[in-house]
Amino acid sequence: MTETKFSKGQKVSFDDAWGFIKKVGIAAHKYGSTSARLESFLVDLSKDFGFRGVFRSNPSEIVFGLWETPESPQRVEVIATSAPDLNLDKLARLGDLLKEYSTETMSLKEAYARFDAIEQVRPPWGKFATMLGYAFVGVGLAALLGAGWYDLLFATIFSMLVYGIVLLSAKLGSAALTWMPLTSAFVVGLLATALKAFIPELNVVLIILSAVAVILPGYTISLGAGELVAQRVVSGTANLMNGLICLVKQIAGSWIGIVVASSIFTLGTSESATPVGQVWSIVLFPLLLVGLCVVFQVSRRDLIWAVLVAAIAYLGVLGGSSIMDSNLGNLLGTITAVVIANIWSRQTGRPTSIVLIPAIVLLVSGSIGFRGLVSMAQGELALGLQQFFQMFIVSMTILVGIMIGYTIVRSEPGL
Repeated sequence: MTETKFSKGQKVSFDDAWGFIKKVGIAAHKYGSTSARLESFLVDLSKDFGFRGVFRSNPSEIVFGLWETPESPQRVEVIATSAPDLNLDKLARLGDLLKEYSTETMSLKEAYARFDAIEQVRPPWGKFATMLGYAFVGVGLAALLGAGWYDLLFATIFSMLVYGIVLLSAKLGSAALTWMPLTSAFVVGLLATALKAFIPELNVVLIILSAVAVILPGYTISLGAGELVAQRVVSGTANLMNGLICLVKQIAGSWIGIVVASSIFTLGTSESATPVGQVWSIVLFPLLLVGLCVVFQVSRRDLIWAVLVAAIAYLGVLGGSSIMDSNLGNLLGTITAVVIANIWSRQTGRPTSIVLIPAIVLLVSGSIGFRGLVSMAQGELALGLQQFFQMFIVSMTILVGIMIGYTIVRSEPGL
């Protein structure tokens, strides 16, 4: 095999480059890099090695293609992958590793050792901290949605219960993980409805929504819709269908839980409790931001920046909504988040995704889709369809905001 040089003079054979590119692609996919950024980065990495590469990534597989010379046959391999498990700390560590390698501060052998070390790194936030992250998201979102004090209490408790179900499902295996959206929503729906028999003013739908908010597939649905618009049919369809299937499982689980509890307990009719004051919503909002970052395993080093970007994005939402409507708010919030995240990435040399993903998750429309399907399940078809289709409108608005944001400030190449 002929040898070529890496960007700063490192000689790497075709076989070594092929192995390294595959390892980078599999790791980045596993840690949550989007298909577009992953494919673009692998193409650039191939050029740095002196080869030409073509890559296709979707949630279930990666297609690797590499030419040694223009006249040589293409080497192609299709590698099946598990669904990405978003871990922003490991994605950031992988980005740091590749940056160091590209500046010739380590050998290929050392890079492989670092790969293995990253895989063994313990999460920056342990199980107890992650459980608190779930609780923070539950109480923060419930306050934003107009919950009463009892709603806040049980949204917090059930959010931690959902985390317990997530951990148990991971131990039981892939089948349990597949049905985890249904089982977690079923348990929360059952318990929330049973409690309503004793506390009539509870808002069952709000409690369920807040408790399962962390695993709502709004980001996946928005990502899939965006990829379809960008004509990335395979990956876009896969993400969109996976998100919608997850959403349907959550609705089915909630509905079954409500029905089972209603058949056991006699539920009285009562008006929902008076929402907590706006001051409390403002006080609890930072918990929502911190909770999202902890759940996505943003490192301590980047936590403040991730929270800050998400907060500024939400201020953009409020500003746009006050000027016109929520769609303009989502657009301005997304543009603001992308611009600030790209500026941060340029200044620090770290992946944009670290601070951008929590902000986008805050803005995406999973909760709207959830409420839409709940309304349809309760017989309010017109309202349910309106809320469900609004989810896609919000997804498109966020997509446009991302495109405008990247036009204003382009991001550094990377994961």
